[in-house]
Amino acid sequence: MPLIETEFADSIGTLVMNHVEKRNALSMELIDEMLAAIEHFNANGARVIVLRAPAGCRVWSAGHDVSELPDRGRDPLGWGDPLRVVIRAIQESPAPVIAHIEGSVWGGGCEVALACDILIATTEASFAITPAKLGVPYNLGGVLTLMNMVPHPVLREMLFTARPIPARQAFNLGMINAICDAAEIDARVADMARAIAANSPLSIAAMKEEIRLLAGAHSISPELFERVQALRRIVYDSHDYQEGLDAFREKRKPVFVGN
Repeated sequence: MPLIETEFADSIGTLVMNHVEKRNALSMELIDEMLAAIEHFNANGARVIVLRAPAGCRVWSAGHDVSELPDRGRDPLGWGDPLRVVIRAIQESPAPVIAHIEGSVWGGGCEVALACDILIATTEASFAITPAKLGVPYNLGGVLTLMNMVPHPVLREMLFTARPIPARQAFNLGMINAICDAAEIDARVADMARAIAANSPLSIAAMKEEIRLLAGAHSISPELFERVQALRRIVYDSHDYQEGLDAFREKRKPVFVGN
């Protein structure tokens, strides 16, 4: 059974993550279907893509499918990791991507949402960035996605505490474009999508790419990159990283000891 449902009408592609049994965890299978849908929309001239969960869903996405993370000794978020691939697909699509958010957004799901061009959420939505709960070392690309969307003091709090922030706070901080009641969100998203679709797709695609390139235009020396990678390697080689994975699999609270 497909984990993604799609619709394409009036140059607007809608992609519905529909693996509610696993709270739309970003498994390789789900991401493969997302990538295929985005590629299909791009190939057919979509002017807007809407990314959403089913109506009334309590969890928009639970984030990375932790059961698929490797045991210690291997980078869990390398260049070819499915989460990194789908983030790039969203950012590099010429069509603006609107995140239609109902429910809570966790971990890698939060980065997926924040990688979208426009975010519209219900007042009951919340956002949490949770690698510290698992002992996972986020990579530079992921941190940059978050830094471009979240004020740095708030980002530090979210990363270090792994606690969710409510949609209203995210809206006040400028992380999302609009909040509304659940009964109104479909209409709000549709109105935004139609407004974008009515404008020049070539102009929009060029401006989206300009924003992406400028947002990522941070110089970093090879030495600094290697230093960061060495710090991350300490984490994913550690007892704590394995403890985070084991605790998740055993459905218990992890005990981190710092090595």
